[in-house]
Amino acid sequence: MSQQDGRALNRIGTFQLAGEAQGSALVLSHALSFWGGVDAETGDIIDRSHPGGNVAGKILVMASGRGSSSSSSVLAEAIRRGTAPAGIILQRPDAILAVGAIVAEFLYEISMPLVVCDISGIVSGDRIVIGMAEGGQATVSRI
Repeated sequence: MSQQDGRALNRIGTFQLAGEAQGSALVLSHALSFWGGVDAETGDIIDRSHPGGNVAGKILVMASGRGSSSSSSVLAEAIRRGTAPAGIILQRPDAILAVGAIVAEFLYEISMPLVVCDISGIVSGDRIVIGMAEGGQATVSRI
């Protein structure tokens, strides 16, 4: 349970890329582009429209990604370097982020789950676990 609200969080979602991960949530109030928005060498958020922070090892939570198709290559590079989020949870599917995660899995054999589900109630600092339910659905839980 979250220390912030005391309520359990158990959601079922859809995988854009299947996998398991856990980490501290980093919730962004608006979309982030990895191209020009994240430093792949460090995982630092460098987009000036965001309050900053670092995505490395976090469960990144946001409504959606934000354009440029180059975001997929930045995400794949961050995954290769170990500076990417442990997993990403989105309110809406994002083909560009999915391509980056899929390419990294194919080229580097490193998996980073990408899940689409309701993100309401998740706050930065929550410990989040992404798992796999029977039938291949994603599970998102707060621990």
